[in-house]
Amino acid sequence: MCLKMKILHLILLLYLIGLSTNSYAINPEKYVVNQTSNENFPLVSKGKIASILVDDKDYAGVLKVTGHFENDIFQVSDLHPKRIKKISEAEDFVVIIGTLGKSEIINQLVKKGKIDAKELQGKWEKFTTQIVENPFKGIKKALIIAGSDKRGTIYGIYDLSNQIGVSPWYYWADVPIKKQLELHVLPGAHSQGEPKVKYRGIFINDEAPALSGWAFEKFGGFNSKFYDKVFEVILRMKGNYLWPAMWGRMFYVEDPQNAVLADEYGIVMGTSHHEPLTRAHAEWGKANGKWDFNSNSEALIKFWKDGIKRMENKETIVTIGMRGDGDEPMTEGTAIDLLENIVKTQRNIIAEVTKKPAEQTPQMWALYKEVQDYYDKGMTVPDDVTLLLCDDNWGNIRKLPELNAKPRKGGYGIYYHYDYVGGPRNYKWINTNQIERVWEQMDLAYQYGVYKIWIVNVGDIKPMEFPIEFFLDMAWNPEKFNAGNLEQYYVNWAKENFDNQFAGEIAEILKLYTKYNSRRKPELLDAKTYSITNYNEADRVVADYQKLVEKANSINEKLKPEYKDAFYQLVLFPVLASSNLNELYVAAAKNQLYAKQGSTSANDYAEKVKELFEKDAELTNYYHTNLADGKWKHMMSQTHIGYDNWQQPDKNVIPKMKTIELTKKETANIVDVDLERAETSIKKNKDLGHVQGFVENNGYISIESKSYSKAINSDEVKWILIPNLGKTDSGITIKPSNIQPIQISEQSPRLEYDVHLFNKGKIKVKAYFSPTINFKIGDGLKYGIGFDNEKPQIMNLNIDSSEKAWAESVANNIKILTSIHQIENTGNHVLKIYAIDPALVLQKIVIETKEGKVLESYLGPPESFRKE
Repeated sequence: MCLKMKILHLILLLYLIGLSTNSYAINPEKYVVNQTSNENFPLVSKGKIASILVDDKDYAGVLKVTGHFENDIFQVSDLHPKRIKKISEAEDFVVIIGTLGKSEIINQLVKKGKIDAKELQGKWEKFTTQIVENPFKGIKKALIIAGSDKRGTIYGIYDLSNQIGVSPWYYWADVPIKKQLELHVLPGAHSQGEPKVKYRGIFINDEAPALSGWAFEKFGGFNSKFYDKVFEVILRMKGNYLWPAMWGRMFYVEDPQNAVLADEYGIVMGTSHHEPLTRAHAEWGKANGKWDFNSNSEALIKFWKDGIKRMENKETIVTIGMRGDGDEPMTEGTAIDLLENIVKTQRNIIAEVTKKPAEQTPQMWALYKEVQDYYDKGMTVPDDVTLLLCDDNWGNIRKLPELNAKPRKGGYGIYYHYDYVGGPRNYKWINTNQIERVWEQMDLAYQYGVYKIWIVNVGDIKPMEFPIEFFLDMAWNPEKFNAGNLEQYYVNWAKENFDNQFAGEIAEILKLYTKYNSRRKPELLDAKTYSITNYNEADRVVADYQKLVEKANSINEKLKPEYKDAFYQLVLFPVLASSNLNELYVAAAKNQLYAKQGSTSANDYAEKVKELFEKDAELTNYYHTNLADGKWKHMMSQTHIGYDNWQQPDKNVIPKMKTIELTKKETANIVDVDLERAETSIKKNKDLGHVQGFVENNGYISIESKSYSKAINSDEVKWILIPNLGKTDSGITIKPSNIQPIQISEQSPRLEYDVHLFNKGKIKVKAYFSPTINFKIGDGLKYGIGFDNEKPQIMNLNIDSSEKAWAESVANNIKILTSIHQIENTGNHVLKIYAIDPALVLQKIVIETKEGKVLESYLGPPESFRKE
């Protein structure tokens, strides 16, 4: 082929790729198009469909998923592909599916030199999808999906399903499958390579009343029919690992087919952090005696031994260690000798039952809650055991390996949370997870060498669809994700699930509703959260949500009808329900204020609260009865209104209200700072010709972190803006994260903010940070701060490590540190924030120049006027 023809061919391929309306989150390469060419493979063309050839001696899971693909292609094309088992039965065009070393057909292709075995041999979960001309006699062209192992082949099959337009959420969120008449696969070797994180999965937890009610209604319980749907969606997102439902549930007992099916699919099973040796905690009945190794070791050893016997040779990561009964600490204090003895006993059981050295069975020890104290105080486990490090249940990683730590054969993992039951408050109802924070924390973990296991507590699965897929996509290859392309992830996900309808607008809604919800979990909201008297805060919050409601409703009206159920689940319901709840608490706050003032306006807001409380129930009822013809009954039954302690109320409780009886209606005067008028007066001030930067007004300056005047980097680190991260705008941090602390010098990486002060003397600077935990040895994560050329003060983000301080910071989803500075002269100054430790994420700065002038509010004052 001449150079000119090659260029034309390349242009044609790029054009065909561009024709696709789908764009994929983890796999931006689109290799299925709707246009024919001599080089392409005709999967579906002119009313004909390629047959499928698969060795019936391949893995049972491969054969099962091949059946899923056959159904997927029927859903897309209305054509049933013919499955053949012998090469001699094949016709002109055939899809060949198989696992290297297991499929005789694939092995023959290797011998004939048609595919390169080196691409797959010894690889973990890798697949290649490629076109081969004349692979066997009678076959003109084959599309070959070959896997290095069982999951590799399964991922290859599901990847092609994804490429032809079948979302992983076609069942779990009713995402429609678009009909297409022509499907053609582009030439070239299509592969995702090997995953960077070995085990990538989810934990179904806190599953009552929502998921449990739904599972019993739909399937009769947490049986193999239910888990069939769970295993499939995990594999469609290229995950491979599951901790099953555990609230009173027994995965291996309730339906013995559960474990058989997991093994067939290739799902690696595990058990939660307090369920050792594959035994569900619910299996430990009263007849077994006390859950205490000191006094009842014989019963525990038998219990655990039976678990390993039951496991047989099924792929499992065995949890070792022990916590107390009911997910509580095992003892008061840290009994290292006892826990080391327990681990030794458990490993002896593993070796005895499996009849092979314990290190040949994958194991993990979860450093969850108080168990981390054992590790911090010197307890060790054998080198082959994976140390599962944990977050604080609120998305903030508690512990990472030291940068100079010796490598472990078992490596490290992370247990992360999208859902939690416990203090300072349960959060289970709705998605409150910003992918920007998930990326920032999991990127931190990856840079510190944590890539053996990533598992996330997803509660009821729904309504966490979006962050679940993000977590598993990122786990496949964390190196593909950065602060700059997270916004595109929203767009790609919207394109994939809504056929490119309003993708940009849907992405913006997803981005903002999760931002607003992450400010404070819905279960923590009350009438006091947002100020109704200062900075117009409460009304601005309500208005922001209502803008999202208007956008979402507008899109819903214009969407193709078949997409409305999916849109309601993934976008519209969380927006409507979250907006309604925030408005309810603001109305309750106004009721209380007006009642205190003796105004009958209180009565109007009392009625408003009742109306909004009823609307919450109506939204839930619609979800249960109207949506998808009642398919999701029970799924939104989690209570979320009226908490008064960490545990949920039995039912939603309307806020208490007051009514006023007056003959004459009064009007109340809510006092607020008129920000627009203040800004105008600053602009008109004739003395501002020499002013630079943010201008003090009413005794303070408020600055968003991204609004720096200058960002000074070094050869080693750079300042990275994380758009959308945080309560009001964005976050800023240094990357890479795997660095030693930086010594402050004149060349230090720092942020500089130009400000103009009208007051001098003692001033306070409040720095708002994401609530990052000190994840390494030492007294805390630090930064430097100072004005102009003053010697920087060293501030410790983790100076107060008390339980009370932690609870406040995670409830508020912010940590505010205050430094005090002496300013000698009014006028222009430069505030400097110096990088010392990595992983601090700065969101906002508030400079208080007059005591008491910064009014109380949840989000802090809006950003001040800035003179460029």
